[in-house]
Amino acid sequence: MVLAFTGSTNTGQIVLGLAAKSNLKPVTLELGGKSPFIVCEDANVDEAVDLAHDALFFNQGQCCCAGSRTFVHERVYDEFVEKGEARALKRVVGDPFRKGVEQGPRVDSEQFDKILKYIRSGVDGGATLETGGQRFGSSGYYIQPTVFSDVIRRANATHFGLAAGVFTQNLDTANTLTRALKVGTVWINCFDVFDVAIPLGGYKMSGHGREKGIYSLNNYLQVKAVVTHLKNPAWL
Repeated sequence: MVLAFTGSTNTGQIVLGLAAKSNLKPVTLELGGKSPFIVCEDANVDEAVDLAHDALFFNQGQCCCAGSRTFVHERVYDEFVEKGEARALKRVVGDPFRKGVEQGPRVDSEQFDKILKYIRSGVDGGATLETGGQRFGSSGYYIQPTVFSDVIRRANATHFGLAAGVFTQNLDTANTLTRALKVGTVWINCFDVFDVAIPLGGYKMSGHGREKGIYSLNNYLQVKAVVTHLKNPAWL
């Protein structure tokens, strides 16, 4: 039997430690990650903005593959930021059971406080708060859709490596980035596309093992070596 776990890195480390201390049960871990979304200079900016918006804010951002780090080529940077801010301002926050609402509350007060702490950290670190960053309403764990800019990091400069998105019309650029990105999944001109035949899993602190696809069989099968001594084999 294999234990498959999806959750935070801290919890995954606890699960792996418990498995080691008990019966060495095999564990596959899909622990999420700070997935980069890369917009190249030849990208369709309007499409890239919509895709980046959905990649980040899907399920209130509470998604293992959330594209929470967006890298935009300098030639289209200003246009992307302007349109990205406008799209975020249009996002409807409120009761998720009401028609037309795009974003509901955080899962609990702990997550709510943690996100506000990260927003303050971004501001203190010199990032430009383009929009949002505050509590939405006076009750519930609602937070305004928040967009930062001017944060300089490289896509692989993280302890995580679950997924990444690349938005370009150049096949050579796409191939170069997909080979260089240290992540388990790279989406080209799309994001959060899943299929039972496509392996899902991460690099580094985003876990190990794969779910779905033929490679997931390695989680559930074990190799046995059988060696038999033959006395006076006929072919010798």
